[in-house]
Amino acid sequence: MQDKQKFSRQDSLRGSLNSKRSWWNVVHYNLHVTPDISQKTIRGWNQIGFDVLSGGPKKVMQIDLQQPMLIDSIIFNNKKIKPFKRDGNAWYVDFGSYDFVAARTALDKGHPVKMYSMKVYFHGKPREAVNPPWDGGWIWTKDEKGRPWITVACQGLGASVWYPCKDHQSDEPDQGALIQVKVPKSLVAVSNGRQYSKDDQLDGSMLYTWQVKNPINNYNIVPYIGHYVHFSDSYIGETEKNLSLDYWVLDYNLEKAKKQFGRDVKPMLKAFEHWFGPYPFYEDGFKLVESSHLGMEHQSATAYGNHYMDGYLGSDLSGSGWGMKWDYIIVHEAGHEWFGNNITTNDIADMWVHEGFTMYSEPLFIEYHWGKEAANEYVQGIRLNIDNDKPLIGPYGVNQEGSGDMYNKGANMLHTIRQVINNDTVFRNILRGLNKDFYHQTVDSKTVEEYFTQKAGIDLSKIFDQYLRTVKIPVLEYKITGDRLSTRWTNVVPGFAMQVKLTTGDWIYPTESWKAIPVPAAVKAKGPEPDKNFYITVQKTN
Repeated sequence: MQDKQKFSRQDSLRGSLNSKRSWWNVVHYNLHVTPDISQKTIRGWNQIGFDVLSGGPKKVMQIDLQQPMLIDSIIFNNKKIKPFKRDGNAWYVDFGSYDFVAARTALDKGHPVKMYSMKVYFHGKPREAVNPPWDGGWIWTKDEKGRPWITVACQGLGASVWYPCKDHQSDEPDQGALIQVKVPKSLVAVSNGRQYSKDDQLDGSMLYTWQVKNPINNYNIVPYIGHYVHFSDSYIGETEKNLSLDYWVLDYNLEKAKKQFGRDVKPMLKAFEHWFGPYPFYEDGFKLVESSHLGMEHQSATAYGNHYMDGYLGSDLSGSGWGMKWDYIIVHEAGHEWFGNNITTNDIADMWVHEGFTMYSEPLFIEYHWGKEAANEYVQGIRLNIDNDKPLIGPYGVNQEGSGDMYNKGANMLHTIRQVINNDTVFRNILRGLNKDFYHQTVDSKTVEEYFTQKAGIDLSKIFDQYLRTVKIPVLEYKITGDRLSTRWTNVVPGFAMQVKLTTGDWIYPTESWKAIPVPAAVKAKGPEPDKNFYITVQKTN
């Protein structure tokens, strides 16, 4: 089932790796931004370090910066590049006028120059967020004391909504980023990674510089500006290395934050390192930053806006009761450090890899601290939130994600697959293996699916097809004739043959054709009752 939405040329320019994008690779970003709070505008530059992926001279490069933002000038090797032109949200940099011979360089793979550098100056009034973080952009708001409180949330919308970059999820700056934010001295600017410097400026402002050493998603690069105060802690994880824990919160929420973060962060890290392997960004540290919106997985600078409440803004999304024993945003958004930040999908059509696994991190956190039955109840509870409106995987190449069911249905699919594997050691090893074997890499859904099949030793391809690419929930049909139980799958993709465990402990192996077996005594009276941890429906037929 495919999305019937029509897409434009601009969608393709944004969502695909065309010839003007595929020849070059981002190595580093050095981003400098100065906001004008009263005007809600920004200006700055992004120095893009890049290398060449394919041989031969290259002339035209696509840089992304969304309307109404403007590129002022582009400097390459200390010379201004002319011309460059705009096509909607795409800007084309034409290197044809550049004298590579005189500069003793060339845009060519294998040239002695290992990294080229291009500085892009920009300014404008970036799109203002409508309903962050879901409908994002720049967020210009005020705290409870009426003071400026500013940040950005732009997942899906794209980082090019505010700064020039190669805005495709497959290309992260391999050597990280330097983020410089210039603000009035009364305010504090926080960003990803570790604070590199804090410098007084001649105009009376303050320049905060933060350094990220690891690859990072474009949309994860973010400034937080406000009346922040800082406190810290540390954690010794399974690598026996010291992980710095840094917290930046509004000054009047300091005591609340110390209590909430102190209670939940270390238990979260302990559980996730058990299930997923070591925290992926020890070099850049772990950080929570208070935000005016609910939350976002900004790598090494997670946005926290759950108001120091348990559950999801004080409610349990599962209805099971287990969701009220911990702060949802701390656990969920931190889970993205493994799935979304460490492992990133090339195309946001495959965003279920980010959200399905991270939603499943919630019951895994519960299981680690309160037991398996508690986790099962939580997963079964969030199943009620599934709409089955459209497939979890969206259309490729147009920057379009799939159904919002990627959260709850994605988690239930993984839980179902865990039951099919029927070996928690193997299942845990797969989760840890994903984070080890694809460490700091970008992947496709198919890569993850095939990895599961390979490591489990079970062909899971049809199960993935069923739950990811259709809205159909498998129906287990059965009939009892004398001493024979007959079962089959309906409402399934061709070739679907998932084994199912019954509440009696028996296993059955239905296919699309009727298959009869001796009826277990415990099943004869009321029919087969599948284990509730399988996300399926059951139907008796005559």
